[in-house]
Amino acid sequence: MTIQIGQPVPDFTLPSSTGQTISLSDYRGKQIVIYFYPKDNTPACTQESCDFRDYNGQFAQLDTVVLGISPDDLKSHGKFAAKFELPFPLLSDTELKVCELFGVWQLKKLYGKEYMGVVRSTFLIDKEGNLAKEWRNLRVKNHVQEVIEAVKEL
Repeated sequence: MTIQIGQPVPDFTLPSSTGQTISLSDYRGKQIVIYFYPKDNTPACTQESCDFRDYNGQFAQLDTVVLGISPDDLKSHGKFAAKFELPFPLLSDTELKVCELFGVWQLKKLYGKEYMGVVRSTFLIDKEGNLAKEWRNLRVKNHVQEVIEAVKEL
């Protein structure tokens, strides 16, 4: 069972690229954008992360925190964050617990082959900790601008 719009998002804790362990509850009282992406240093994931980086100042002005989550380990996250100067934490979900909580770990197809992986998705959590909006199986182009507009509407 995945989280539905309007429902409280259960607290979770994951290790981050900043060297800290981060819990969702650390950001109560702020809006939170969580974007799930398949893999560090791949073209679409790099573009998406850099787009969130480029708009990070606008998110901050809107009292909104950005968190990236993928199944990659902390070493990979650390290199990725440093290489692209990402100003927000990347959380490592190697056990897929948070990916499964949000329903983004799914069967995927590429060139006729099936495999399990992260479906690129973004979630907006309001200041009370409820899921306000979701974008599933999204395209990277212009996505961050859509998220900014949704944050402004909260």
